[in-house]
Amino acid sequence: MNKKSWMLNIALFIALLFHITGIIGILFTPYKNWFIKNTPLNLLVMAALIIATHPSKNKKFFIFFITAFAIGFFAEVIGVNTGRLFGIYSYGEVLGIKFFNVPLIIGINWFVVIYCVGMITQAYENYMLLKLHAQGMDISIKMKTISFVIDACLLAVLFDWILEPVAVKFGYWQWQHAEIPVYNYLSWLVVSALLLWIFRKLNHGSRNKFAVHLFLIQLLFFLLLRTFL
Repeated sequence: MNKKSWMLNIALFIALLFHITGIIGILFTPYKNWFIKNTPLNLLVMAALIIATHPSKNKKFFIFFITAFAIGFFAEVIGVNTGRLFGIYSYGEVLGIKFFNVPLIIGINWFVVIYCVGMITQAYENYMLLKLHAQGMDISIKMKTISFVIDACLLAVLFDWILEPVAVKFGYWQWQHAEIPVYNYLSWLVVSALLLWIFRKLNHGSRNKFAVHLFLIQLLFFLLLRTFL
């Protein structure tokens, strides 16, 4: 087993361990609040595993990391303090230290979501392009980019739609009204599209199988919680 495969297996084991124990702890033990309070630790570990498994940790990768953190975080700052993005909402104390009323860990969350969505969409795109090429069809770079951004940002919005009710129940954040506004998802669409366009420009075909698995693990994690809480 080479170093790359070894690192992937270790990362997958840790991600599964964190999320499976989280499901068990939240749904079946009296320590639900302890697991919820450790959400920031989970996010930090997942981000660290993404960095560890990224195949080419060059300047462009870290530029994307910083950009995703900054744009995601300050979009939330605008949202929380003005209501002009996402809607009228506020963060609770679960997610840790805040800056301008937004937990710093939210910037990490934007990086993790956008990176994973970008990688899984890119893997699907590569599969489809091979099939089209076998049929003698060629797609322009512009159309590839447009298709990638649309597909990926819709996937990001789907993830947020599954996450939202769970996040509210856990006290990550609260909306002014009980119903989650449609404007939240429209804002997610716009911010995600911008970040995914940047991802596309900076990534240049690097693949990370762990990110694909992590997205599916997290999607299933929140889907189970949304269903059984």
